[in-house]
Amino acid sequence: MKTAHSDIVIALTTTDSRESAQKIAAFLVQEHVVACVNIIPGISSVYYWQGKVVSEDEHLLVIKTTRARAETIKSRLSEIHHYQVPELVILPVIDGLPDYLNWVEETVAIHKPETATD
Repeated sequence: MKTAHSDIVIALTTTDSRESAQKIAAFLVQEHVVACVNIIPGISSVYYWQGKVVSEDEHLLVIKTTRARAETIKSRLSEIHHYQVPELVILPVIDGLPDYLNWVEETVAIHKPETATD
């Protein structure tokens, strides 16, 4: 399958426990919203929240998907994440190994998102 790899994106989110990270990752992968999620434990986050500087240990989720699935990730993450304001940033992938990028696109295309024109 020949793809336009500019459609591949990396989404990042954090959570406070391995259990929560696993739950989010499994949910997104099972729904074919994403192809893969890497869970990186042991990161330290320092941020400003509710009038003070907070420092917490978190787990980083590195999520591989397509631009077409970004809105679905936003809505699903809002439903399943227990943070009041979950982090979610989505970054474009500008290049990579073609076989891997094709796999990402094919995996999330199994269940294409519904659109108003379907």
